Amino acid sequence: MTKHIVQLPNPDGSLLLREFNHRINNELNSAIYAVSAKAVRSDSVAVKAALLDVVDLLHRCADVHRAQHVPDQGRLTDAARYLQQLCFSITKYRLDRLAIRVLFSADDLRLEGERCWMLGLIVSELLANVARHAQFGSRHPELQVKLKLAGNVVKCAVSDNGSAAEPVPRGRGLTIVGELADSLGGRVHTSCAAEGTSFLVTFPLTEAEQRAAGATRVVKLKRRKMRRPQRLQASGTQDLGAG
Repeated sequence: MTKHIVQLPNPDGSLLLREFNHRINNELNSAIYAVSAKAVRSDSVAVKAALLDVVDLLHRCADVHRAQHVPDQGRLTDAARYLQQLCFSITKYRLDRLAIRVLFSADDLRLEGERCWMLGLIVSELLANVARHAQFGSRHPELQVKLKLAGNVVKCAVSDNGSAAEPVPRGRGLTIVGELADSLGGRVHTSCAAEGTSFLVTFPLTEAEQRAAGATRVVKLKRRKMRRPQRLQASGTQDLGAG
């Protein structure tokens, strides 16, 4: 008897993730269409305005979901650009309503697709954690996201200038953050003080990522040699704003 073994494609599960994301996108689009149709048919100005607010919120939620897509596994992903778009979408969806200003800065960095996606999930959860727990009092709410490369180690920090009423408990969200950091071969460092809370995620580059980082350093070095010594470079920090 001859046995035929059928091997499923994408054993790492990326195919299932893409299918799951596709279904969520379809459901969000269906909800947007349904609520929009209700708004159009309503004769009440107040009801129409309320429904259109819901449509706008659903659009922003969909933008966040699209920003959290799983990048192409076959090539390295621009992590700075990926996180910038994600932070921008989350700001518009969640943080604008809380008037929290977001500052974003990042070094040039390319990560393997799934690892970039996992870093995005970490940042997304930490931003949600700030929105849930931070108390800013009379301060102007501000949150900073920094992506740095120190040698062959990635350092991603999410910090705020608020304070928690009590130490943030390690609930399901922070537990997932820790597990994602473990999957990246790294760890999470937490600092809580009166002037704010900070989460720092550190993890090493893979060999492919190290090669890409090395190539980037060579290009930067060549560019610096071509510049005039007195030329000043603008800061890489970007204000994603609030509102």
